[in-house]
Amino acid sequence: MNRVSVLLSAYRPGEELPELLRGLREAGFADLLVVDDGSGPEFAERFRRAQAVPGCTVLRHPAKRGRGAALKTAMAFFLRHRPGQAGVAAVDAAGGYLPRDVSAAARTMAESGRVVLGARISRRAVSRLNAAVLRLFLGMQVHDPRAGLLAVPRGYLPQLAETEGEGEDYGANVIFWISRGRIPFQEVAVAAADGGGAPRRAARDSLRIYGLIAKYLASSLGACAVDELAFFLLKLSGFLAFLPIPATFTAALLARVISSLMNFFINARVVFAGQVSTRALGRYYLLAACQITASAALVFLAEHLFAITSPALSTLAKILVDTLLFFISFRVQHRWVFRRNEDSPPSGKDQTT
Repeated sequence: MNRVSVLLSAYRPGEELPELLRGLREAGFADLLVVDDGSGPEFAERFRRAQAVPGCTVLRHPAKRGRGAALKTAMAFFLRHRPGQAGVAAVDAAGGYLPRDVSAAARTMAESGRVVLGARISRRAVSRLNAAVLRLFLGMQVHDPRAGLLAVPRGYLPQLAETEGEGEDYGANVIFWISRGRIPFQEVAVAAADGGGAPRRAARDSLRIYGLIAKYLASSLGACAVDELAFFLLKLSGFLAFLPIPATFTAALLARVISSLMNFFINARVVFAGQVSTRALGRYYLLAACQITASAALVFLAEHLFAITSPALSTLAKILVDTLLFFISFRVQHRWVFRRNEDSPPSGKDQTT
């Protein structure tokens, strides 16, 4: 573990912080970077005792900035001052993670070269629901969306340091970064003592993930509403009657162009926070064309396989097919259409010079 540094974000930590640091030393970690996230002068003595632990460096924020900002501060310090280290194990000091959990995550990262998530695998119904939702929408088998224990090879740190989120939203954004960047990862089960607060924090991270899905759904429904309204107004205006092609066809086409452009810009800026570019726009319309073709082909196939002749059953088949394509479209837009760093694909190799 000598070549893996431990990054700890700490805000008003308990008396157990120095004990945790000593436990990490006993687990084989020689370099410990602790960020005091604006805890205040009343906690200065606690951090002084932490600094006295061999191998521990304390970095300070003058005011509370949040867990994400604290970890980014530690990453920046690591990249500048620890050129010989292979990677980091980032830990939320309030998360109740045990030194053996941190050691297991760091060892797995060092052996596999993958990003490693420490996961509390719970049998609670909410945890199972979270895992099912992440698998359905992001295609990831993740049991703990908080990412409170995260082991990362050095080469990924410049990207991770640019991931959005200064506070508790950082954990959910790490999950999105892994999914969007198709970063190789695996989970390591941890038996951490949660201290009573971890379930609430995990629930908040789950809500952030559900928020992304809700925004995607709202964008899709809004595009449908705009499509219908634009069609109505174009037909109502009457100016399309002067064109040589049927007004209904022209109105439907223009309405779809208007609604799809709205959907593209909302998804790019609000839902996925990706890039608005001509390449992203081209990918978006390529996906739309594939989705329309797949919808028509699958409904046609269903009608012939099941001898469907009723318009009501054909409509039901189309609803089922379009629902499936809705989930697939979410994954494709998240990972491909609005991907970031288009000119620099992810790599786990060290990118420092």
